[in-house]
Amino acid sequence: MTLVAIVFSAFACLEPMLIRAVEDADSVVVNQGVTAGITISSPTDITMTMLSLVQDSAVGDATWNVITNNQAGYSLVVNTSASPALVDSGTSEAFSDYSSVSKETWLVSDAYEFGWSAYGNDVTGHGTDTDCINTADVPSSTLLWEGFNGVTPIQMASSTSETNMAGTTSTICIATEQDTVFAPSGSYSATITATAITQ
Repeated sequence: MTLVAIVFSAFACLEPMLIRAVEDADSVVVNQGVTAGITISSPTDITMTMLSLVQDSAVGDATWNVITNNQAGYSLVVNTSASPALVDSGTSEAFSDYSSVSKETWLVSDAYEFGWSAYGNDVTGHGTDTDCINTADVPSSTLLWEGFNGVTPIQMASSTSETNMAGTTSTICIATEQDTVFAPSGSYSATITATAITQ
């Protein structure tokens, strides 16, 4: 009986030590990098309606889609490979670039000219229309138009945040017109380059 009491007493004294929790802790930091990237689509070339003795204006368009995950967004700029931009390489005849001093509603007087405008969610400063034309081959009267500045890039669109995964589209409108004087017959072309740049 005495032995049982001693064992019980010893167990009672040791029990708190047996159930006391022991712990140790550590933590890890998860590091995840995301590389900034940007892509731009490649639309088809623009073929304008032929100007003639009875056809005085033409309008065309192309749409670029920009996709970027860059937090600070992107800028979309356009430039041409020559000044003036629309040239007949065989004769060196050229359409005058539309007024590049400021954007304005389309109006050609006593000349033959080549200009551009744009629309899209990230396009600012070119008016509020969502179409390049009033009627077939007649430039929109609510868009604001300008001329190219040769190889010097001009901003067409910009955003201060990333796009969604489907990207954002911006449409460039191209217009030519002859007024009072004929554009000399020939085959004219202009190379327009659009460049999407992360901000």
